[in-house]
Amino acid sequence: MSVSTFLFFLAIVVGTLLITYWAAKQTASTRDYYTAGGQLTGLQNGLAIAGDYISAASFLGITGTIAFYGFDGFLYAIGFLASYLVLLLLVAEPVRNLGTFTLADVVCARFPLLSLRLLLGLSTVFISILYMVAQLVAAGLLLNLLLGAPYSASVLAVGLLMTLYVVFGGMMATSWVQIVKAVLLVTGTAMVCLIILARIEWDLAALLAYASRATPWGEAFLNPRNLFARPLDLLSFSLALVLGTAGLPHILVRCLTVRDAPTARRSVLTATLVVGSFYLMTALLGIGAVRFVGWNALKDADPTGNLTVPLLAQVLGGDFLMAFVAAIAFATILAVVCGVVIAASSSFAHDVYGHVLRRGAVSDAAQMRVARGAAVGVAFIAILLALQFRDANAAGLVALIFSLAASAHFPVLVLTLYWRPLTARGATWCLLAGTLAPIAFVVLSSRSGYPVFRDAAAPLLSPTNPALFTVPLSFAVAYIGSRLFPSLADANRYTRILAQLHLGPAPPPAPNGAARPERYGQSEVAETRQNGMLKGEPSAGDEGKQP
Repeated sequence: MSVSTFLFFLAIVVGTLLITYWAAKQTASTRDYYTAGGQLTGLQNGLAIAGDYISAASFLGITGTIAFYGFDGFLYAIGFLASYLVLLLLVAEPVRNLGTFTLADVVCARFPLLSLRLLLGLSTVFISILYMVAQLVAAGLLLNLLLGAPYSASVLAVGLLMTLYVVFGGMMATSWVQIVKAVLLVTGTAMVCLIILARIEWDLAALLAYASRATPWGEAFLNPRNLFARPLDLLSFSLALVLGTAGLPHILVRCLTVRDAPTARRSVLTATLVVGSFYLMTALLGIGAVRFVGWNALKDADPTGNLTVPLLAQVLGGDFLMAFVAAIAFATILAVVCGVVIAASSSFAHDVYGHVLRRGAVSDAAQMRVARGAAVGVAFIAILLALQFRDANAAGLVALIFSLAASAHFPVLVLTLYWRPLTARGATWCLLAGTLAPIAFVVLSSRSGYPVFRDAAAPLLSPTNPALFTVPLSFAVAYIGSRLFPSLADANRYTRILAQLHLGPAPPPAPNGAARPERYGQSEVAETRQNGMLKGEPSAGDEGKQP
């Protein structure tokens, strides 16, 4: 390890620990721990969302995929960007209007069932642990490649740091670690891109022409179907990517760290701009690596493509720039796993322990202790699994996670927000089908990326991603369950939350009878809350009748 690398890494660790020390003093309640007290501005939360979403796999893996496969690699970047449009247009504001701390709060605002809350809490913990395993596996391999550190020591170091951040600093520390990481990532990537543009004298056409000649793909380098040979593979992958983001627990919880729905919308808009700018720059990094490092040299150095950005940085700026890029990659890993840990621990403490096990009879201090203990527990499980699955395909794990989120959480969330006939039973069936179907697909397919399935002779299911089958299945199961077992009570609950869903909760009354400023529609919300029902809503005696 060079002196520059050591100093950059030391600065990252010391800086994030100082942030945690400061945040620990700001964390005095469960609201502070779960959602940073809702204090973040739209700009801050947008940067934190981008920092939470852009993983080391994106920073290093997508750049390598573009360098190796050209146009098809860039489809990854397009999919990641398009996914935020779904989050912005369909999910962000309603989630902030209905939710308090977790995804289960949003769904249970309409279906107040402990069984459904338990399933949502456990599925959040399950998906989060899988996501942590994928990130820790990538962290161990990355630090081993970049620094020569042992795989197990790298996993333990990252796991220890992420646990410290979450246990002591909660969401406040996690958010500011992600903000710092986002700023470093975007500025560092922009710096490398500017060096590339200066070297080629801003002649992008010449750069593309060179790349099409210097790779084994030839002119096909700039055309599709180098990586996704079959259209169904591309369609299934894109479906998981675009819909899965809106179902990832650590992304959804970021909609709750602001004070109101308009701020949540501004957060997602800011995140979309940051994420879009970053992924556009990955295309220049990938093609620039072919130009300045060479396609064969990249392939010989690391067939996975994870070393593409560090090798490019070394060619362009020597060991100093390479050390800076390696430190950014390390900060990226820390920021992402922190966001996942806080989502898992919050869901366990708030949903499983607070609502299901204690039926709401739990003090704020006790819930804080459970949340911190849950953070240690899920981190411990993820570290153990990451140490065992060193040879697992991290890309396969991430694909499974996005498929789970797209198949389980996204249909339940969207149907809860927008489909009145949905019933509690339909939502439960949808969640179970969306969780079990992708897992069954992995077992039946030899392309899962897990070592135990790599030697299977012939897959029963051939596409590399299950979302094309499992997402429609989840929606179909929700429809069938709701139509077979309709409930007027469930429909009436949707009517009661409709105003809050679109307009937000009613503001508290102004002190001393003073007039209060009202947003459009909030007077109607207050009147609805006071009367207990909306005009045209059936009376309480009709609750049990079937439509």
